[in-house]
Amino acid sequence: MRHVRELPRPGKVEARLHARCVDPPPRLHGDGYTERALWDDYIAAFEDAISATSTRKAPRYIIPSNHKWFRNLAVSQIMAGTMEALDMAFPKPSVDLAEIRRKYHAAVAEGRECKR
Repeated sequence: MRHVRELPRPGKVEARLHARCVDPPPRLHGDGYTERALWDDYIAAFEDAISATSTRKAPRYIIPSNHKWFRNLAVSQIMAGTMEALDMAFPKPSVDLAEIRRKYHAAVAEGRECKR
């Protein structure tokens, strides 16, 4: 299992907060700028939580969300690597494919082609 979390950068947070102050949503509280001073503490707590819960079997990844193209690239590479590491393959058929082919070609030769 893989856990991927986007982490907005401080400039993005400030821009969103400014936009909310210019055009406030119905339930805007005024603590945004005062809590901004605690950003470093929030990030430290976030990093501690990720470090404490990320395991070898279920690693956690922090992906910057500044650029969606980079986010998409990073997530797709993580997912592709995970799928390749599973070394999956199609299961062996439980029926005799050669026999099915033989019967099909015999039916076609006799003009009894299956109708769809």
